[in-house]
Amino acid sequence: MAVINPSAAGWIDKYFSTQTGLEAPESETAFYEAVRRSGFVYGYTIEPQDDQTLALTQDEKSKLALLDSLYRLYILETGDRRPEEAIAQLKAFYKAMNPGSLDFLKNVFPGKPSAALEQILDERVKTNHDAISKNFSHILTNALLFVDILAFHRYLKRLGTPRKFIRKIESSIVNLISITLKTKVSPSPHDALLLKLFEASVRYEKFDARDINAVEDLALHYYKFPLEKFYLIDIATMVLWRDGILENDEVYFLQKLAEIMDVDDTFVTTSVTESNTFLKTHYDNLPYFHYSNPVRHFYDNLSHSVMVLLTRNKKRLIKEISQSKELMILLAKSTQRDLSSEEKKVVKSQILEICKTIPSLTIFLLPGGSLLLPLLIKFVPQLLPSAFNENSEK
Repeated sequence: MAVINPSAAGWIDKYFSTQTGLEAPESETAFYEAVRRSGFVYGYTIEPQDDQTLALTQDEKSKLALLDSLYRLYILETGDRRPEEAIAQLKAFYKAMNPGSLDFLKNVFPGKPSAALEQILDERVKTNHDAISKNFSHILTNALLFVDILAFHRYLKRLGTPRKFIRKIESSIVNLISITLKTKVSPSPHDALLLKLFEASVRYEKFDARDINAVEDLALHYYKFPLEKFYLIDIATMVLWRDGILENDEVYFLQKLAEIMDVDDTFVTTSVTESNTFLKTHYDNLPYFHYSNPVRHFYDNLSHSVMVLLTRNKKRLIKEISQSKELMILLAKSTQRDLSSEEKKVVKSQILEICKTIPSLTIFLLPGGSLLLPLLIKFVPQLLPSAFNENSEK
């Protein structure tokens, strides 16, 4: 299968060219179980393709998983596998959604349909978009990406507008989390912050938040489909999960939630088991369990993203750097001692000039991008040939 890079133009066409033998989900339940195993429901997507050899950032994995989930759901609902029809429906869906916090309409332009969809999904999945100049509040956004799947499901069934549904379910999620936290047998001092982080992840600043104290008051009868019910139960399970152990009262709460939504108790057992397995396995990488230090989380994410960009452009970067003798000397010195302020200015200036020649590195030229330069300068010597470091030691 061809390697897909969700940050490169044309990746959607490449994705569809690899899906000719795609098996359609047998049911909503089978579809949901597959998506949950991928981690997409929990906001941390593992490799969406078993043979994907290109190292992907978490945003790229989520972007690919989002498209893959939307397409599989489209096939399940319509039986139509034609990429052009799926893309047309997705463009129309996101145009109808038009959330206030992400102006999708500006990206829906005449031209190649897949190119427009690429821009739409890119905006939708950016967890820390503009975080350099704003804040760190969006580290949970991808935990709510599955809402797009639920809204698209209703859109295909012609049940109301996506905007109305998303407003409704985001309100339900925030209120459900609030109630779920109150049922925890051993509350954490960070629970209030967790709720605030989820509130910051919704796409509407104003939602129907009410003073609800019991799960019976959530009006969950609105959610008619297994996908919606399963997701709400899994969200509650994820909030209760902390150390892999759920107390009897917490399990009872989940069973009560399932009863209200007419979901069999066996799903609660499955939810607890599956969530425990996934969350325990990927605990160190799940942002909402490490929100006590959002700055550290943000820095770690940036470090990984910068390293991925440099690795992908290693050959081009080395070629450009090798053409500047002064920059080579300064980078060599940086491996032995701290550069002076004047030397740092020279390195910064020359690195920025190189970034102008490599499209993937133009991120460092954007507003706020200068804050990433120390990471760039830190990693560059690691990418250079071993002879470079040997010479620098001499």
